Amino acid sequence: MNRFKQNKLAIFGLTVLGFFVILAVLAPVLAPYDPSEIVESDTLPPSLRHPFGTDDLGRDVFSRALYGARISLTVGLVAVSISIMIGTILGLLSGYYSGLIDSTIMRFVDIMLAFPSIFLILTIQVMLTPSIYNVMIVIGLTSWMGVARLVRGEVLTIKERQYVEAARAIGASNARIIFRHILPNSIAPIIVAGTLGMAGAILTESALSFLGLGVQPPTPSWGNMLMDAQAYLVDAPWMAVIPGILILLAVLNLYFVGEGLREAFSPREEIK
Repeated sequence: MNRFKQNKLAIFGLTVLGFFVILAVLAPVLAPYDPSEIVESDTLPPSLRHPFGTDDLGRDVFSRALYGARISLTVGLVAVSISIMIGTILGLLSGYYSGLIDSTIMRFVDIMLAFPSIFLILTIQVMLTPSIYNVMIVIGLTSWMGVARLVRGEVLTIKERQYVEAARAIGASNARIIFRHILPNSIAPIIVAGTLGMAGAILTESALSFLGLGVQPPTPSWGNMLMDAQAYLVDAPWMAVIPGILILLAVLNLYFVGEGLREAFSPREEIK
């Protein structure tokens, strides 16, 4: 924690993300209008009445941006939770048991990595009915491979250490060794991977929604706000600038936090 607090960019990123979370949680209180309500003429520029202007249907962009934060951050959190859970379990099994289990899991990982993830996600979304739940599940099910490889590498190192050998010597079961001794000592890189994975999930959701295969209108997300804005880049640029800046800030600050966590958990940093 002391090393993390010394990283000013990481602290800045954590502060901005905390601010975003507060805005998302308090969206029903802070939003002056219903995000789907037509409240004014279309494409009005930013003003005191509408700080971010109105969109092509006359809806308040500020209200939609607040509610969009709830959707985008929730999609990122749930999707990365799914990918972390799958990747961690498979990585633990692969690294600990080795042999046939390791070969089978790693070949499956190689097969999944051979498919371009965005095209795989698009194919699955076209086959399913686009919805926020499908978006979260699909992103989670197609982004666990890197986590599995990362955890496997950690387990291969940790399982040879003396405290694991001591646990085997006193008759501890494989499940106890994996979840009591190996997993807690592998948690640091998993946390870092989860932070960076959330940034990728937000970008993926934005891309899917922009293509019309993600969160469906009238539910606002930053991605489908960009989709609505593409025909008004000249006449109403704020429609694209606002969600674009919000996506940029969320993803950039997640990377700041992830990099700060990576440095804080690094043994080299501890030696210094």
